[in-house]
Amino acid sequence: MKKVFVLVVLFVLPVVAYLFFASGVNNFGKLPTLTKEIRNVSKLDAQVSFKNKITVLGFLGNNLDNKKGAAFNLNQKIYKRFFAFKDFQFVMVVPKGMEEEVEVLKKELSALSTISKWHFVFAEIEDVQSQFNSLKTNLELDKNYATPYVFIVDKDLNLRGRTDDKDEGTKYGFNANSVADLNNKMEDDVKIILAEYRMALKKNAAVRN
Repeated sequence: MKKVFVLVVLFVLPVVAYLFFASGVNNFGKLPTLTKEIRNVSKLDAQVSFKNKITVLGFLGNNLDNKKGAAFNLNQKIYKRFFAFKDFQFVMVVPKGMEEEVEVLKKELSALSTISKWHFVFAEIEDVQSQFNSLKTNLELDKNYATPYVFIVDKDLNLRGRTDDKDEGTKYGFNANSVADLNNKMEDDVKIILAEYRMALKKNAAVRN
């Protein structure tokens, strides 16, 4: 009996512990889906799409001076950390008529980093609002058709976020005006969704082999 007990302790319990913690990691590694199949931005600009991309989506509105701080925060805290990932992109929806202001912003951002994965989509006001409404959040665009919040959209056009955030409960977006929100929450969630897709790719590769 003693030998059996020792064998159980040495071999069985470590395996059980491994399976328990591995299961916990897998559960943690899934960022909840909050809204399925949002409107593809390709309906506004055929050259930009959410499909097969991990996207940070924002709405800059028609007063870009008020959004430059948020844009710089995003660039420094999120974009520069993750832009090297092949399928990662930023998409900013802006009302038509703001093309010159966007060019100024792009020049300022490009002085800080490469902006090849920043995409600016111009749309009529009604389409800006429709794009935002398709997210089905508890947030609203302001009078300038802007919001300080940005959103994580996965490769299948689903809005990802948190269902048990300690401060907000369901967390649809991340406040780009808040460095703390970007550092403490958004960065973690982007890491999770990138790891989720990397894990899926490894599993698919293993199956093919």
